[in-house]
Amino acid sequence: MSKTEKQKKIYETAIKNWPEEERPREKLFKEGENKLTDSELLAILLRSGVKGQSALDLGRKIIQKFKTFRNMSHTDIRDWKEFKGLGQAKIAQIKAALEIGRRFREGELRQKKQKVSSAKDVIDILMPQLRDLKIEIFKVVYLDSSNGIIDISDAAVGTVNHAMPIVREIIHSALQKFAVSIICVHNHPSANINPSNHDEKFTIQLREAGKLMEIKVLDHVIIGDNEYFSFSEEGIL
Repeated sequence: MSKTEKQKKIYETAIKNWPEEERPREKLFKEGENKLTDSELLAILLRSGVKGQSALDLGRKIIQKFKTFRNMSHTDIRDWKEFKGLGQAKIAQIKAALEIGRRFREGELRQKKQKVSSAKDVIDILMPQLRDLKIEIFKVVYLDSSNGIIDISDAAVGTVNHAMPIVREIIHSALQKFAVSIICVHNHPSANINPSNHDEKFTIQLREAGKLMEIKVLDHVIIGDNEYFSFSEEGIL
């Protein structure tokens, strides 16, 4: 195949040269975004393909590798290296869109569940955010006297297997926020939800410190891969 023929072949694969009803963007406006396949949604984000591949071809290859949008989240730039011609700008667009979707879902759940009645209520909010992280994040949910959520904030950001929250800082934050009770949540990147010795000791220390300052520690929850361990539900707290 000559150089001219190759260039013609690449040009013909461009989405703008497809029949209008087959183009992802036009299909979105005509039928709605819910009618698009995962590959078509990615093609719209990518906007253009790379040499020899349309945006839709590239979208299909990305879906074949990662299988789900969830698997694309929290990936490293090295996980995308096999897609030749796919630059950091396009990878950033995809990851930003995934994060927008996650925050949208988290925001919906926060609005629906202003009050916390069980560990499950907190899990519904934080599971999508924490389950795929490669490092440990320790969060605290601050509650008012009606178990309404005042705030959810990070108490510690750690390594692949350890985060070091500080008891006095958590209690101090609770007092500043006028919280009556708190729930602690952290993830285990290994997906093993069993508490470590450190998790157990920390929970006891926090509970005792809370008693002194009249801040009730309602629960400490460990998140794995769509599973969780609740100190309260296990009767430990």
